[in-house]
Amino acid sequence: MTCQEARSLLHAFLDDELDLTHSLDVQRHLDTCPACAREHSAQRALRTALRDEALYFRPPEGFTTRAQAALRASAEPVGAAARAGPPSGFSWTRWLWLPAGALAGVLAVLVAPRQSADDLLAQEVVASHIRSLMPGHLADVPSSDQHTVKPWFNGRLDFSPPVKDLADEGFPLTGGRLDYLGGRPIAALVYERRQHIINLMVWPASRDMDRPLTVATRQGYHLLHWTQGGMNYWAVSDLKEDELKQFVRLVSP
Repeated sequence: MTCQEARSLLHAFLDDELDLTHSLDVQRHLDTCPACAREHSAQRALRTALRDEALYFRPPEGFTTRAQAALRASAEPVGAAARAGPPSGFSWTRWLWLPAGALAGVLAVLVAPRQSADDLLAQEVVASHIRSLMPGHLADVPSSDQHTVKPWFNGRLDFSPPVKDLADEGFPLTGGRLDYLGGRPIAALVYERRQHIINLMVWPASRDMDRPLTVATRQGYHLLHWTQGGMNYWAVSDLKEDELKQFVRLVSP
């Protein structure tokens, strides 16, 4: 099977829509072709990210009923408003002939709560973590030496990230890389804990005020976020939450 043939079948392969013969052919090709394997991993990671429930708005219970009732009530004064004459350029009929369900959908979009900046950033952090787990994406400077990792960022960032060696505490440093979060380049420091990868994202905070630790879970990953010493920190991993909190205490004693 050629790369072109394999990539044309990747979507069906990911959706389990291929018959056994074609599925085995694609799998054999992925086992021997690093380029197609990376494409497969990227598409699978994208699908995982898009399943994040935070991307979807679910209206509160009874919203549609209340919206339809409000629309019916607003239609009652139409006769009087028509006698008075509509505002210039306004068409009542354009709205009155819309199905109630369509109007409710429009209203749902208009009143949908905006996601907070932290929610949006958390999505970016998880996506960055997932990308880093793809072959060749984890570290730009693979090293367990903090005196190698920290200087590597000089000239690549407009700040110097704090880098700690936590090998004696069971969280060895394995490298670092440049990443991009919240509209700016940031430092991603990579640690391990019994084969579990921990990404520690670091960049300057916009305010000097420290923020206490907050904990969230997205797509099976734990995210711990805090601000300290003028720096934003996000730690993300599939490690157990209590162990990740232990890591955070070591990073920011």
